[in-house]
Amino acid sequence: MFDYAILKLVWWLLVCVLLIGFSIMDGHDMGVGALLPFVGKTDDERRVLLNTVGPHWEGNQVWFITAGGAIFAAWPLVYATAFSGFYFALMAVLWALFFRPVGFEYRSKVPNARWRSAWDWGLFVGGAVPALVFGVAIGNIITGVPFHFEDNMMPVYTGSFWALFTPFSLLCGVASLTLLLFHGANYLQLRTEGVLAERSRQAALGAGVVLLLMFSLGGVLVANMLGYQITSTVVPGEAVSPVGKTVVLQIGAWMGNYAAYPLTWALTVLAYVGIVLGLLAAFVRKPGLAFIASGLACAGVILTAGAAIFPFVLPSSTHPGHSLTVWDCVSSQRTLNIMFWVALVMTPIILVYTSWAYRLMRGKITVAQIQASGKSLY
Repeated sequence: MFDYAILKLVWWLLVCVLLIGFSIMDGHDMGVGALLPFVGKTDDERRVLLNTVGPHWEGNQVWFITAGGAIFAAWPLVYATAFSGFYFALMAVLWALFFRPVGFEYRSKVPNARWRSAWDWGLFVGGAVPALVFGVAIGNIITGVPFHFEDNMMPVYTGSFWALFTPFSLLCGVASLTLLLFHGANYLQLRTEGVLAERSRQAALGAGVVLLLMFSLGGVLVANMLGYQITSTVVPGEAVSPVGKTVVLQIGAWMGNYAAYPLTWALTVLAYVGIVLGLLAAFVRKPGLAFIASGLACAGVILTAGAAIFPFVLPSSTHPGHSLTVWDCVSSQRTLNIMFWVALVMTPIILVYTSWAYRLMRGKITVAQIQASGKSLY
């Protein structure tokens, strides 16, 4: 059995890996859905776009489900508290995601333009709304969430739904949305040809530029906003109460890890390299390189935010001492250890299977293939 402190850190890393996997794999599916009404101008073109992700989108949702399950099992207090505070926002995500399975399944069942257009916009909602809300949630985590714990450790959220949408959280939402649009557009460049590939390239360039601006502006704001810092002694290897620490708010505190550990700047560099390289590759029409680069951008953006707020997972704006951290929001040592071995076995299986499926069904989807397929494709 691993040391408890090591397990706490390992599970922070594993949650990051799962979120990165979700943003790369399910993220490009969502990006394609959000681009569907704009890149595809005719019914056949939109069917081409749908069938670029058709064989994979359900399997890619494993990353989303696994990430949620990992947070529930490894960080139960975070799961409970986040659902209390973000309940209506997360329900909006769930309702938006409902459009994905029914949209893929029913869109092409009826040869009616109005019917198909309605489902196209439903798929747009299913791709754009979760991407936006996830970014808004990250923005709220960085600025702090208004919650505290009662004497019986029941979390109490004291904010409101509309209070979640601050200028900074909306900026993070736009950054999240454009990140997945950038990634999805690069994927479409890789899987389509002709006019569809060119429209996807233009979408990738536009989304990439906005992402670069939003990410840079967000970094400047984070460096100059109130951040959280633990001032009491923390023993990572012990089971401690989430309310048994002292936390202060200081301007620029979120940059503390970057000052103390200069190697963490490599994560921010990774984000910028991914964005800039993805833009350059799209500009010179190298879709494979552009897709790899936007995947690196997904990893860099998530890790940059994670490194900034570490060890905090869910800071409290009203009771800073009740903030949840990697050290005090976790499950028992035995639970973390069992889950670690399960993850060690299952994650490579998922990666190998996914790689095999993408390799087997690689290649470009064309309008001619769609027209010749009849009803055998979406």
